[in-house]
Amino acid sequence: MTGPRTPDPADSPGPVAPDPRSKRPFLERLGLAVIALVLAILFGGMAAAAWIGGELFLAVMGGIGCAMTLWVGGLTLIRG
Repeated sequence: MTGPRTPDPADSPGPVAPDPRSKRPFLERLGLAVIALVLAILFGGMAAAAWIGGELFLAVMGGIGCAMTLWVGGLTLIRG
């Protein structure tokens, strides 16, 4: 027990984690925004069909889904 001290693995810094807020390439952001736009169109169509069919709750939920999907798609383009 008087020999050299072996390094404790808990003291080593370990692998460095990548930056979680690194920007995506523009082409990838554009593709994600297009996917969000397609899903928003589907949510909007479902909301319109539900409204015409008299299902108010489903229409409101579809409209909220449409708005939230458009919001996230816009943020994807702007913030990356």
